[in-house]
Amino acid sequence: MKEAVVLFPQMQWGHLLPMVELSKLILSHLPSLSIIILLPSPPNPSIADYVAAVPTSIDPHIGFQQLPPLPPPPPSTPPKEALEILRLNVPNFHQALVSISKTHAIIAVIVDFFASEALSVSLQLNLPSYYFFTTSASNLVSFLYLPTIYRATDKNLKEIDTHLNIPSLPPITGEDMPEPVLERNDFEEFLKCSVLARKTAGIIVNTFEALEYKYLRAISDGFCELDGPTMPIYPVGPLIAQHKGKAANHECLRWLDSQPQRSVVFLCFGSLGLFSREQLHEIALGLERSGQRFLWIVKNPTSEKAQNVGVSSPVDPDLGNLLPEGFMDRTRGRGMVVKKWAPQADVLKHRSVGGFVTHCGWNSVLEAVVAGVPMVAWPLYAEQRFNRVVMVEGLKIALWMRELSDEEGGLVEAAEVEERVTELMESENGELVRKRVEAAKNEAEAALREGGSSQAALAKLTQSWSLILSSSSLIAFSIRLGLVQRIQALLQSF
Repeated sequence: MKEAVVLFPQMQWGHLLPMVELSKLILSHLPSLSIIILLPSPPNPSIADYVAAVPTSIDPHIGFQQLPPLPPPPPSTPPKEALEILRLNVPNFHQALVSISKTHAIIAVIVDFFASEALSVSLQLNLPSYYFFTTSASNLVSFLYLPTIYRATDKNLKEIDTHLNIPSLPPITGEDMPEPVLERNDFEEFLKCSVLARKTAGIIVNTFEALEYKYLRAISDGFCELDGPTMPIYPVGPLIAQHKGKAANHECLRWLDSQPQRSVVFLCFGSLGLFSREQLHEIALGLERSGQRFLWIVKNPTSEKAQNVGVSSPVDPDLGNLLPEGFMDRTRGRGMVVKKWAPQADVLKHRSVGGFVTHCGWNSVLEAVVAGVPMVAWPLYAEQRFNRVVMVEGLKIALWMRELSDEEGGLVEAAEVEERVTELMESENGELVRKRVEAAKNEAEAALREGGSSQAALAKLTQSWSLILSSSSLIAFSIRLGLVQRIQALLQSF
């Protein structure tokens, strides 16, 4: 019977792509395994296209299995909708594990950190179960510490205006905590993830030791798990997806070829980051007045109202209508505006890019670190406000973009855009950030080399599975022989 590792991702790019990269790393250590990635339904159309192309571009031992169709969840913001899709797919996830166990010995199940109900299923089936945490170790600290915060207050976190005392983290207010835990009702749901974490065989984290040493140490030393044992932590990053095909021929890369080294500020805000028409005007004016060279990715706003997250229209934005009159002509030569998408990782690695204005999604942060590009932190949704605090105050790899309060409209004004990009590209403070990011780049490269910290963490993880894989091991033999029967017996009790 062939051995398999089963993975269950959240269906957003920032969660699926790192899980695919993790699969590749696992196979580099245990090439005889089968990797089965279970895809929740309904599928994202663009992700479906990616999945269809994957077998020709990565290891044939990695396979995708689409779970049976389900009706779409009630309308919500994309992050909450993605979590609801995970929850609705749990019965199908359950049945998929039973089906796979008939043809494979499942040696590990790895689920997205926010799929707590799926983790409960794999634990009940007595399968070695792991969380995969796609964001930072500092964020993991905050989630593991949730039970302590929960007992200390009965307020919504967004109502707490004093700094929270979380081990190893820089001072952080309640309103800067990850968006999903700001409301107490949502807080209680994510509390389940934190409590279940200590029942796992370990947590795999997309980070590397040198970047977040003090946060990883806080977890391993037990400062976050005050009521129970500390689970093993495996920092195996940075896991960066490599773009192929159309990326290499993108027009923006050819434009960058004509620009001076480290002269261009790159502005890109993720697959779900959106701005209102008013905010687009402010960005344009700030860039124009700064005099800096820039490459800016612009998408259609979903409405006239201020928004920062959503699925943009597939129609190309009308730049003449969205941006200030004459902006394109006045910035011609030193600026380029790209519609909807650009190959971000490739852009960041280009010699001409010297700064990055980012929404603070963790994958984007890691791509910038790997490329050695300093950042301006402009969070939009999810855990990104939290990331900004850590990036600026803890890791010192970014500058802080300051927005108006919600009462003042929540905008980042043109003057702020102008000041921050100029500070990043020309000031002594910007140079200090640049040096820190360049050091982190070298540390990331070292982590991924043979004998590096991330390779060592992955080796430790896969060595624990080698005991199961060993045909001479009596324990492994009994697991293989009795797996299906145990699962069927457990099913009868549900």
